[in-house]
Amino acid sequence: MTEELELIYDDLKSSNGKSLDHLENELTKVRAGKATPSMLSGVMVDYYGSPTPIQQVGNINTMDARTLTVQAFERSMLNEIAKGILNANLGLNPQNNGEQLIIQIPLLTEERRRDLVKKAKAEGEHAKVGIRNNRKDAIDMIKSLKADGLSEDMTKDAENEIQTITNSFIKKVDDLVDLKEKDIMTI
Repeated sequence: MTEELELIYDDLKSSNGKSLDHLENELTKVRAGKATPSMLSGVMVDYYGSPTPIQQVGNINTMDARTLTVQAFERSMLNEIAKGILNANLGLNPQNNGEQLIIQIPLLTEERRRDLVKKAKAEGEHAKVGIRNNRKDAIDMIKSLKADGLSEDMTKDAENEIQTITNSFIKKVDDLVDLKEKDIMTI
């Protein structure tokens, strides 16, 4: 029975790790005033009729802390890339100079910063919901083991271990969101 419990713990940690990775990925999309190529990671470009990630049609670089450049692999794609960035609704306005796209990152107002903090906290809540669902699944597995003959004491210990694992991951989510909030609110 202890091997099965260890498998349940490992599965829980793995699932929670995926939730944490997803949160980190989503938080990189919430911009904090500094230009980073990952800001455009969700942008899709119409590449000859099929939606394609922007990274597959051009190179994204930072010129300085407030400017991004996109160098298209094919010059004819510059207008399509610009359309993709505008359609992504990021609040960015790319300028086409014929060679590349230049994107100025606007300064954030106090109100916009608060909105971004709300968005970061919402992403954190989504991650917590995922972690809690993983906990529920693990506890359901423990209950099925109890029906198969797992002792009452081992059941209680296993549920406590699952709660400890869940608490540690929820603390990591809170830490990530707090770090992002400080990053956003720093001028």
